[in-house]
Amino acid sequence: MNTVESFLGQRLDDLLESVAAETPAPGGGSIAALVAALAAALVAMAARFSRKQWADAAAVAERADAIRHRTAPLAPADAQAYEEVLVAMRLPKDLEPDVRNATIGGALARAADVPLEIAREASEVAALAALVAENGNPNLRGDAVAAAMFAAAATKAAARLVEVNLGTTGADGRRVKAREHAAGAEASVERALAAGL
Repeated sequence: MNTVESFLGQRLDDLLESVAAETPAPGGGSIAALVAALAAALVAMAARFSRKQWADAAAVAERADAIRHRTAPLAPADAQAYEEVLVAMRLPKDLEPDVRNATIGGALARAADVPLEIAREASEVAALAALVAENGNPNLRGDAVAAAMFAAAATKAAARLVEVNLGTTGADGRRVKAREHAAGAEASVERALAAGL
């Protein structure tokens, strides 16, 4: 598996090829992390262009940068977590069924943690984007709205992956948190859109 540096240091066309390849990872979680990081970068840019008219612009840009730096490494982390699920699924079929199922279930449950973190970070990006749309430079409002939409899409995709990974584990509070993050991101998109009216 790639290190964070090798994963994020790829040329864009190489990354696109690795996503398109007939391999299970990187997949949806990795892409959600990258989309969230890109949305955070867009928020930071729009906030920086808003410093003259908005006192909080610099602080928002710094927050967006911090999220970008936390979120981008979640792309290879998600791919690694899914690889661990695949290893568990390759356990011999003749292994004691309870042991095999518990191992697979445990790997899936652990694999839900990364997309949950992506959903949380992306939801915060959407909220920051809404703030920029409401308070920032009107010439950058379109970028702020786009960032909110991208962040919400990343949030929803990651939240769905939490649901999928926890499908075999019964009741789990992470499902509720993932749904809350997705709902929060969607509300932020609505706020961002309303700011342009």
